[in-house]
Amino acid sequence: MRKLSLKSGLLVLALGVGLLAAGCGGGQGAAPSKQALSGTVTGAGSTALLPLLKIGQEEFQAKNPQVTVNISGGGSFTGQNQVASGGVLIGNSDVPLQADLKDKGLVEHKLVGIPFVFIANKDVKVDNLTNEQLVNIMSGKIKNWKDVGGKDVPITLIHRSSSSGSRATIQTVVMKDAKFVDSAIIQDSNGAVRSAIATTPGAIGYVDAAYVDDSIKSLTYNSVKYSVQAVIDGTYPIYSFGRMFTKGEPTGATKAFIDYVTSAAFQDTYAEKNGFVPITKMKK
Repeated sequence: MRKLSLKSGLLVLALGVGLLAAGCGGGQGAAPSKQALSGTVTGAGSTALLPLLKIGQEEFQAKNPQVTVNISGGGSFTGQNQVASGGVLIGNSDVPLQADLKDKGLVEHKLVGIPFVFIANKDVKVDNLTNEQLVNIMSGKIKNWKDVGGKDVPITLIHRSSSSGSRATIQTVVMKDAKFVDSAIIQDSNGAVRSAIATTPGAIGYVDAAYVDDSIKSLTYNSVKYSVQAVIDGTYPIYSFGRMFTKGEPTGATKAFIDYVTSAAFQDTYAEKNGFVPITKMKK
């Protein structure tokens, strides 16, 4: 009897160990449960990118309720400097990385193509300006609309500060070596430029295409009207790339947010309708 009890006990113990081992082995084969994203994503920089990123912010937060996304402006160079210093997790920019930040470990993620459009007050009777005329206006050589075929109205240049990526693009593509006139009125965002031009007789400036609306007049450049297709086929040259810079490779909610706004689904739905060119259609 004692031998039988001992054998029975050993059998029960063996079965228990076997069940435990089977349970552990089953756990290795099962897919791990997906943890909900959480945390805060901060970004600053290009105001040109704000219309698109604000949509991304709202949608991403709705899909990930434990994540808070805070996106603000301030200008492209401000965004680059803030992400380099650790002030934000994402620096949004419509210009390439500054030379003095190239040793800071920043990683570039291209978002969209950003076209820029010259705009004027709706009372301006000129519809087209050549590159040479724009250079002469923005450098202060031409001061009156009558000198480019318009009415006898003084020209007021309203544009961005030196920290702006929009201004850097216009400097590179249009102005080249010429300097902007010092008497220009400076605004801190694309929206502020548009509002000021809409209410200032004889005003001219430039904004990201996403900010063009019925409150101002859109001008053609070298007789080419802006369109997404004109950028894609190379006939409209005033554009830059929208970029998101991170300090090192992004992780967690920051990576997920960048992946979301650069995804084909998001780009195909929102880029063109908001004045941008999907990154998949841009020539690299």
